[in-house]
Amino acid sequence: MTPAVEIVRHARARRMRLAIDPRDGRVRLTLPPRASLKKALAWAEEQREWIAAQQARLPQSQPFVPGARFAFRGREVEIAWSATAKRTPTLEGDRLVCGGPAEGLDRRVERWLRGEALRVLSEETAYYAARAGVGVTRVSIGDPRGRWGSCAASGAIRYSWRLILAPDFVRRATVAHEVAHRVHMNHAPAFHRLVDALYEGDPAEARAWLRAQGAALHWVGRPADSE
Repeated sequence: MTPAVEIVRHARARRMRLAIDPRDGRVRLTLPPRASLKKALAWAEEQREWIAAQQARLPQSQPFVPGARFAFRGREVEIAWSATAKRTPTLEGDRLVCGGPAEGLDRRVERWLRGEALRVLSEETAYYAARAGVGVTRVSIGDPRGRWGSCAASGAIRYSWRLILAPDFVRRATVAHEVAHRVHMNHAPAFHRLVDALYEGDPAEARAWLRAQGAALHWVGRPADSE
C-alpha cells in the first residue's frame, strides 16, 4: 500500500509530480488543475518502491528519552534523567539534567527548549533591532514547517523554536534577516546590503547550512513511531 498522500492541485503544474517532504516524510502529489485524481492515485501506487526508497533516506527520529543526545546551539547535549532530580530541566555542561516521572519527559524537554529559544531569540532580536535603529513589537516562537522566521508589517517577528538546535551563527543570521525586514519588506538588493551590515559573518554560510542540515532539525524530538 502506498503511504498516505497529500494532494495538491497547482494552477501552473503541467504534469503530475511526487515529492517527499524531508521535514516530516509526508508524500506530496502535485497535480495540474484538471488532472484525474483516480489516475493520479493509481500512478502514485505504481511509485511505491520509489517512495519507500526516498523515505528510507530521511533523517532518523530523535525522541527525547533518557540517554538520548540532540543538538543544542550546535553542540551535542545528552538527556540525563533521574526520577529523583528536579522536574525542571537544567543544563549542566553537555548534560540536560531532568527529573520527575519518565512519562511526560519529552514534553518537559521540549518546553525547556522552547523557553531557551524564546529567551535567546528575544535577546538577539533586540540586539540587531538596536543596530538597525528599528523597533520590534513582539517576538514569539512556533514550529512551522516552511519558515525559520517571519516578520509582519506590524513589527512582530516569529521564529521556529528549532533554531535553538542549530549553531549560533545560523540562528543569528536568521535573526538579522528578519530584523532587516523591519526596514525592507522585500528581498531587494538594499535588503541584502542591510543584512550584510547587521550580521557579523557571511549570511550565505548560514543559508547553506540550513539548506543542507535544516530538515534534520524537524526530526529532533519526534517519537520513533511517528515516521
